[in-house]
Amino acid sequence: MKKTIFTGAGVAIVTPFDKDGNVNFKKLGEIIDHQIDNGTDAIIICGTTGEGCTLSNEEHIETVKFCVEYTNHRIPVIAGTGSNDTAYGIKLSNEVEKFGVDGLLMVTPYYNKTSQEGLIRHYEYTAENVSAPIVLYNVPSRTGVNILPETYYELSKNKKIVGIKEANADISALAKTIALCGDDLAVYSGNDDEVTAFMSLGGKGVISVLSNICPRVAHDIPASYLAGDYKKSAALQLEWLDLCNALFSDVNPIPIKEAMNMMGWDVGECRMPLAPMNAAKKEKLRQILEKHGLVK
Repeated sequence: MKKTIFTGAGVAIVTPFDKDGNVNFKKLGEIIDHQIDNGTDAIIICGTTGEGCTLSNEEHIETVKFCVEYTNHRIPVIAGTGSNDTAYGIKLSNEVEKFGVDGLLMVTPYYNKTSQEGLIRHYEYTAENVSAPIVLYNVPSRTGVNILPETYYELSKNKKIVGIKEANADISALAKTIALCGDDLAVYSGNDDEVTAFMSLGGKGVISVLSNICPRVAHDIPASYLAGDYKKSAALQLEWLDLCNALFSDVNPIPIKEAMNMMGWDVGECRMPLAPMNAAKKEKLRQILEKHGLVK
């Protein structure tokens, strides 16, 4: 059985930008403190929600460095370092490992559309050349590549590969993956609307977008299940389902940044090519935030 980096809710944290479009480190520190104060179990920095794909190499490294140093071992920090270029992903991973990250979140290679054998070769070669534990990230709606259960099984044999963030919305495949891999892979939901379902099959928690604005709720859904209060976990999942869905009514992280700005966090806009929400979607999001008492 491998060591689990965290159980519960890890926040897929946004990267705040100032009015000039630069990383706002002061605001990032405030968000980190708010997350830790409200029960978040881990921070995932520079992932999809953190707009790692539009950060320059220097910004990416500096943002991870700041997060690790500011968090100061209060909770684990996992850095997004995946790439469609195996060599670059390793190089970036080695850079952020210098700061003491607790893990690496590595998305499947995108655009190249490698085969399952290519995925195995990519991740095994990466594991040979990094020191931190790896969490695989499967999000075929964005990458065009899907990791199959049998591929997870092969990769679970590698001691460096300890977990998966699964966002393919396929519960049947999830069940097969957990049946094959058992305790050799910690499984985290990559979708906030599926957390209780994941937990019921043996999942360890969630890497959450919702947590950016509702860290206590995001924490309590898996925590309740882990504590044996399955009904509470399910009730919370259903109570907040409309907001989970609203946060994906446009391309992530557009809605979550919009929601944070409505709530007064002033995290700036997403970098291009992502565009602001249209007026109708924005108003619907505002109404749902108001329903839950998050805005007036």
